[in-house]
Amino acid sequence: MFAVTGITGQVGGVVARALLAAGEDVRAVVRSAAKGADWNDQGCEVAIAEMSDTKALCSAFSGADGVFILLPPNFDPSPDFSELRHLIGTVRDALKQANPAKVVCLSTIGAQAVQPNLLQQLGHMEQELGSLPMPVAFLRAGWFIENAAWDVDPARTAGVIPSFLQPLDKPVPMVATADVGRVAASMLQQQWTGTRIVELEGPRRVTPNDIASAFAQLLGKDVRMETVPRDTWQALFKSQGMKNPTPRMQMLDGFNEGWIEFEKPGQTIKGNVALETVLQSLIERLA
Repeated sequence: MFAVTGITGQVGGVVARALLAAGEDVRAVVRSAAKGADWNDQGCEVAIAEMSDTKALCSAFSGADGVFILLPPNFDPSPDFSELRHLIGTVRDALKQANPAKVVCLSTIGAQAVQPNLLQQLGHMEQELGSLPMPVAFLRAGWFIENAAWDVDPARTAGVIPSFLQPLDKPVPMVATADVGRVAASMLQQQWTGTRIVELEGPRRVTPNDIASAFAQLLGKDVRMETVPRDTWQALFKSQGMKNPTPRMQMLDGFNEGWIEFEKPGQTIKGNVALETVLQSLIERLA
């Protein structure tokens, strides 16, 4: 049996469906019975646990052949990342007590970067959970193509998409959540010892201009990217309600300057879901 956290999200849902399709038993770790109802209907066992509740998580993880860990994202953290540090400590304690056979954690490209930025939260996760006694694997995924959900409306209405990724012709390692979930499910069914790192990107690297061109083709209209000037980011993010935009800005700088990269770029696993496939799905979903 495999316990899956984040199952109501895009990646966790793919992990669970892939395991079910392979004939595996799945325990859906959810925050409420209502959130687990659909997964119960699909044949999953349901365990109710907040990610901040060590006792409930320990119960959810106990007896598992493997656990998939997906920490809730925090794009506007405190300067010391205290919120996620607390969750990581809770998850670590629960895993240590439950002692499942193995653990697969969703991490990120650039988790190993030493420069301050938003993704250091997952670098801290790797350090803390990597010291657990059972086999632990970290799946470092590229920039999610699904982040382009924010681009659908401006592409459709104005034909101009604001881009924080720049320059516009710089290739970025991106990947579809379907590939991330599929690979994570496969890893859960594998055997290894110690700590393992797997780095995953899509079939090809994607530039912001590639995204605009794909939208143009799919929407049947002219679409172009337009850079958002770096000196406007802080005021813009704060106007959108962010209290501490600096880590997010540093992360974007890392992608743009190239220091957020895979640790071993020549040894990444390649996904198979194309950019156009994801964008078409987003256009249909957000119609």
